[in-house]
Amino acid sequence: MISRLLGFINRIVLARMLGDEGVGIYMLTLPALFFVITLSQIGIPVAVSKLVAEAETNQQYDKIRKIVSLSLIITVSLSIVLTLLLVAFAPYISTYLILDERTHLSLLAISPIIIIIAISAVFRGYFQGLQNMKPQAIAQVIEQIIRIIFVFILVRLTLPYGLEAASAGAMVSVVIGEFGSLLYIYYCYKRNKQNIVAKTVNTAHYKMKQLYKRILDIALPTAGTRIIGSITYFLEPIFVSHTLIIAGYTISESTSLYGQLTGYIMPLLLLPTFITHSLSVALIPSISEAHALNHMQTVHYRIRQAIRLSFASGGIATVIFVLLASTLLHLMYDTEASADMLTFMAPFFLLLYIQAPLQATLQALEYAKQAMINSLIGAVVKLSTLWLLATQPSFGIDGVMLSIIIGVIVVTFLHIISLYKLIHFTIPLSLILKMLGLISVLIIIGQPILSILSYLQPLWYVITSIGFLGIIYLLGLVLLRIISKDEWDQLRAGRF
Repeated sequence: MISRLLGFINRIVLARMLGDEGVGIYMLTLPALFFVITLSQIGIPVAVSKLVAEAETNQQYDKIRKIVSLSLIITVSLSIVLTLLLVAFAPYISTYLILDERTHLSLLAISPIIIIIAISAVFRGYFQGLQNMKPQAIAQVIEQIIRIIFVFILVRLTLPYGLEAASAGAMVSVVIGEFGSLLYIYYCYKRNKQNIVAKTVNTAHYKMKQLYKRILDIALPTAGTRIIGSITYFLEPIFVSHTLIIAGYTISESTSLYGQLTGYIMPLLLLPTFITHSLSVALIPSISEAHALNHMQTVHYRIRQAIRLSFASGGIATVIFVLLASTLLHLMYDTEASADMLTFMAPFFLLLYIQAPLQATLQALEYAKQAMINSLIGAVVKLSTLWLLATQPSFGIDGVMLSIIIGVIVVTFLHIISLYKLIHFTIPLSLILKMLGLISVLIIIGQPILSILSYLQPLWYVITSIGFLGIIYLLGLVLLRIISKDEWDQLRAGRF
């Protein structure tokens, strides 16, 4: 949560210093980067998490060290090759795919981060497998603090040279932040490694070839899902640039609108995912252990628990986005142009908040191939819808927005159907009705409450409104028993 809040500060600094078009250049660059990063990792972090969890359960400490070493060799080798390819093809990507040559310098500036993230990902998977989330949480906070400091410094220094240079300066700050994060998590690993070595006993000898095969057997299907997501994310700005030009927009207008959607609206909608992502990370070793012991009742309980917590965190965010869209955008980004987008998209993103735990479950149960197929179908539907709608002048950027929503709906429902077919898992109808009822009631009674508070200054209006809505929402969660007392205790203690 702290990391996400700091990330918002970073977004606000960028938005106010770069403006819509500058943020658009920045956001157009990121999909290509994420695609290359996904290729460099090929699902290794999930494999490390799962295998380390299994080895820890069996007290095979020597195997843990070999898993980490081999995973580092694989990811670092791939990341070096892919970094060189990104640098070589950056002019082509910026000119002919993204259709905005101003992204070229940003692509070059961000390229060193591929190797840094590849190494960090292995260490994160190691700690996730040990079910110790603190190192990566602190590392994320360190990364955000460093990034905010250097964004302010570097963007200010480079802005006189134009938006292209300023966007590249922002990218350099991201690289510096990730490097600081890597240094911290490596320090934690070295300290923890000493404990692992101390525990090592005479265990069976693990041939590197067998371990290599085991890592890839888990990693490659998982990588398929992430690669599909990254390809979709990579193609999205390319499709947006082409479709909006067909619809009659200029390159500058297209970049500005895409910057508003992905730089302002999407970060707000994705804010609750800090909880769903954390739950997903915790689910993989937890469900893997229960599944290995054939405790399917525990598996079902953990999935339902994650969904309830995801619904709970996403529900209050949905209410706030619907009721306070204009004020939030004005306060954070000094614009209200995209408020209708936020209000319209927020209710549909409730499905996205439960999507991550569902996908993590499929991966933990070694059904990553099914998750990949679901993601592929969703990607095809999303991009097809984007092309069909965004090329129409009557839709334009609204077509982009609708394609994102449709993609979320399709993938989430496919994951639900897959879990039902594979392990007969269902989401309780009572939970769905309770959540929808609570959100609806809160929106209805929230409108008159907010009208009473409208005389306050914007900042105090938002703080007071969220406070009132939050108290009522928490009471609703308790009264409807959406979250139990034990789970509140677990959340306060930082355990799941």
